[in-house]
Amino acid sequence: MKSKNIAPEEYYHIYNRGMQKQPIFENDSDRLRFLFLILTFQGKELIKNISREVKQNVQSSTLHISKETTKNVAQNRQVELVSFCLMPNHFHLIVKEKEEGGIAKYMQRILTSYTKYFNKKYNKSGHLFQGSYKSILIEDDRQLMHLSAYIHKNPSEIKGWKNKEDKYYWSSYNDYIYENRWDELLSQNIILDRYNIDKEKGTYKKFVETSLAKETVQSSTLHS
Repeated sequence: MKSKNIAPEEYYHIYNRGMQKQPIFENDSDRLRFLFLILTFQGKELIKNISREVKQNVQSSTLHISKETTKNVAQNRQVELVSFCLMPNHFHLIVKEKEEGGIAKYMQRILTSYTKYFNKKYNKSGHLFQGSYKSILIEDDRQLMHLSAYIHKNPSEIKGWKNKEDKYYWSSYNDYIYENRWDELLSQNIILDRYNIDKEKGTYKKFVETSLAKETVQSSTLHS
């Protein structure tokens, strides 16, 4: 259920799925659109022509956020995105509330914008997502670490991706073990710095591979 007491400086597990478990992404173009939204909507500034902005930032079917956009978002953000994973019929985020009401505004903008895009593109109407998004307060460091592992392990559920989760483009996992593709738009310090995790030595990758994430994440998730 949606939290009624989201507070600044706290971290939350945010997730939702399609109505009746229907797909929310039909192809990579849809995933690129949603990825652009979760990255850029951290800032308060409204983007007038999202389709044009996405087109300008996509090169060879890969998203490249400009340095100017990154700077503008980072300097005027209402939330911080810590990790993400886009699955065929649902998504997971870890988000920090930077100011009161930030997550609510962030998620409303993302879900409204993406639903309008999806319905127009596929000539549909009505709700795309199963009710409101869900948010769970991350109460301690242990929960945060295992939740990040749980999210980054999610692609193993997709046929052909088991044991290749670190190569999955639509997750922040490879940003944690290789190079951060999104610079300031993905706030990794809460995990990498606090736990002295060294990317070159593969410490975080080993943690994810051995974590009993599913058993330690709160039961109130998409798979409950």
